[in-house]
Amino acid sequence: MERFEVVRGLVKQVTADGGLAKLADSFFEDVTSNGENSFEGSHGIMSSLSACYNEAGKLEVEVDNDKPDFDDPEAMKKAMDCRKRWTEFLDAATGYNSKKRGDKAKEWIKKASKSKSAVKNARHMMKLAKKLSDEDRATAEGWIVEIEEALAEEDNTRAAGRAEKLTKLLNS
Repeated sequence: MERFEVVRGLVKQVTADGGLAKLADSFFEDVTSNGENSFEGSHGIMSSLSACYNEAGKLEVEVDNDKPDFDDPEAMKKAMDCRKRWTEFLDAATGYNSKKRGDKAKEWIKKASKSKSAVKNARHMMKLAKKLSDEDRATAEGWIVEIEEALAEEDNTRAAGRAEKLTKLLNS
């Protein structure tokens, strides 16, 4: 399963325009609605595809592709058309082009990495710190717990925000 960031407000707009299934219907042949923000379907070499907007406002997709006959030029044309439709669907469903989707994915991973690093550094600093007050230790431990919970819930933005506070606390 892949997860994509969505432009703020786009989920409401897609819902108002008939939902994700209606949007998908304009790109793919066989689309079945599973509610206004979810669908399953297929198109060409994409033997199975499903997508939904999750509660966090992100687009979650799952796609199974069949291999085309690489020796058949007509099959390759159809495969390229499927890929083009898939990309156009993602552009419309997320509000971002492929480059921006990649940038957002890198940013999301970077936030998680920085948060994990901040926790590791904080624990190390707290072991070495001699002048750290009990109150600051307790605050730091609370933020570490919040960061770890946010990472477990895959809320990297919240984790990164707490990690910044944790770093500032221990570096002051």
